[in-house]
Amino acid sequence: MAISLKGLISASIKHSSIFRTIMTTSSKSEKALENLQKNPYFEKYVERIAALQKTSPEEFLRKVEEREKTKNTEKKKKFGSVDTKQFSSVLNPKEALTEDLTVQDKKLSDIFKVELVKDKDAAEVQIIWEVYHKNKEVISATIPKDLYSEIHQNMKQYPTFLFPLPRSEGYEYIMCQCYRHTVHFTPLLAYQVHQENAPECLTMVHYTELSDKGIVLMRGDYDKNALTGKEAQCLANQFQMFYNGKDKNKSKLLETFTKTPDSFKHTDLITELENIQLV
Repeated sequence: MAISLKGLISASIKHSSIFRTIMTTSSKSEKALENLQKNPYFEKYVERIAALQKTSPEEFLRKVEEREKTKNTEKKKKFGSVDTKQFSSVLNPKEALTEDLTVQDKKLSDIFKVELVKDKDAAEVQIIWEVYHKNKEVISATIPKDLYSEIHQNMKQYPTFLFPLPRSEGYEYIMCQCYRHTVHFTPLLAYQVHQENAPECLTMVHYTELSDKGIVLMRGDYDKNALTGKEAQCLANQFQMFYNGKDKNKSKLLETFTKTPDSFKHTDLITELENIQLV
């Protein structure tokens, strides 16, 4: 996640008189200060840093070097065991989709015995749907028909959008594209490289065959090499919260992204995600 440098720059200007009196000719010291100024907490400790560099430059450099060594060690531990193969599937293009595949909806009968729930009410179907997917590596949901009508209307009005996915050192942006009752999620980086041939990391299908019971069934298949189950659920939750039309801020972001993209700020998405409170 990018961090604004506005505060750091203002801090640098504010304390420029201090720096002029304490800066040494040591290139190491200059480099150390340059790196420290990038730290968001720099302004808080600027006077303490200045005093230490003035009274004991050697101690100052030693502490900075120790900090950098610790930081590098932690980084190696954090990423040393990462299997780069987990990213391979999102960097290899899939076969181009034909027009028929992008517009046809998948049928519920292809994955579920619909005849077994014909005499069941919505509550019973929901339980059966949840149990059916309990031990499968997919995500699923039962959506009230009226709520899905609002979601689907927004899918048609705002067919493309972005969602931030929390990662180890920030966020990765995932693009969603809506076609009829299906939502395709693709890492933005992969899309920028491969365009329409970019591989999907999550595909959510909304099955409307049981809408006469007042419900729409959703199932999401995700690429285990690209997402965990929790990450797939995170994307699904964000999608529903943005597309259900219940939050004015989120609806405004959908509109801005689609109609006035030059005014769209991706950091607003992160703000929305970080402000989510589970009730």
